[in-house]
Amino acid sequence: MTSHQTTQTMKPATAAKKLGVYLEATPAEFQEGVVSRTELNALQADPPQWLQELRRNGPHPRPVVAAKLGISISGLARGGVTEPLTTEQIDSLKQESPEWLQQERATQAEVRKEAARIKEKKAARDEQTG
Repeated sequence: MTSHQTTQTMKPATAAKKLGVYLEATPAEFQEGVVSRTELNALQADPPQWLQELRRNGPHPRPVVAAKLGISISGLARGGVTEPLTTEQIDSLKQESPEWLQQERATQAEVRKEAARIKEKKAARDEQTG
């Protein structure tokens, strides 16, 4: 009995998300086709010029914008940022450092600190029981 292996494909939106780029800024042929796992791996290993440019200058999707600003995606929404931003716009926001951004960064720092505390507590408990 021979097993027939099918090529795993994904929608362009999924591939764009995995590549960390804004789908609407990608070339038309990328947006209109399907991407195989092999093609995705090739794009990640040896990104073409358009992908390098998008990653460098944007526009960036919300998860990337949030990460570059050091805040959560929810924090972006609370700050009124709903559109993708370019690297230049992100840098400008960092320079201006509006009050909402400072507040969201402080919130994110607290969340990280609490997550670390919980992780340490769990590790200590696991060490005692194991």
